Amino acid sequence: MRHRQAGRHLGRDTAHRKALYRNLVTDLLRYERITTTEAKAKEIRPIAEKIITLGKRGDVHARRQALRYIYDKHVVERIFDDIGPRMADRPGGYLRITALEPRKGDGALMASIELIDYLDPGSPVAVAAAPRATAPASPATSAVAPPVGEAQATTATAAADAAEPATTDVAEDEAPADAPNESDAEVEEETPTAEAEDTAEASIEESAEEEDDKDGAS
Repeated sequence: MRHRQAGRHLGRDTAHRKALYRNLVTDLLRYERITTTEAKAKEIRPIAEKIITLGKRGDVHARRQALRYIYDKHVVERIFDDIGPRMADRPGGYLRITALEPRKGDGALMASIELIDYLDPGSPVAVAAAPRATAPASPATSAVAPPVGEAQATTATAAADAAEPATTDVAEDEAPADAPNESDAEVEEETPTAEAEDTAEASIEESAEEEDDKDGAS
């Protein structure tokens, strides 16, 4: 008879059984829900609830006690930063055990153990509670359109600015046509000089003829 024999052996020795409990509790507090046999779920439930109570205390000694049992320090941070504050108003009963279909093969009784406020990410409740991300408004959409009068004035100014360079280009194109060519100016300068030389030669010849006439008369 098993009088005064608490707990379950689970077909393991003491060291193996304790390591199994530590692994299961660590994964339960990491993922907030695991599936295992019903016997194992009932065994780890009081251990996990004591660890959550340490997270509610939040002092240094409680954190060190949790580190002695939980393998992963990141899980301990999660217990004290997230799970503990969530259970602050609950005096106990942090976990829920739900029976599942027997395991295929050996027919073992299966169960899921989870936190009392656990929400399945795919459930409609979790989807409705999740905040929806809104796309940021584009600058073109968010910009305020200017009034009609200002828009027309801006358009007229832009048209005037576009017309000014065109007028300047036309003036630059017409200016060289009116300006005299350098070769023409040189020809004009050379022509009066030639005429002056011809006039001087004619006057010299006339004076020479007059002298000859005077000499013949004398």
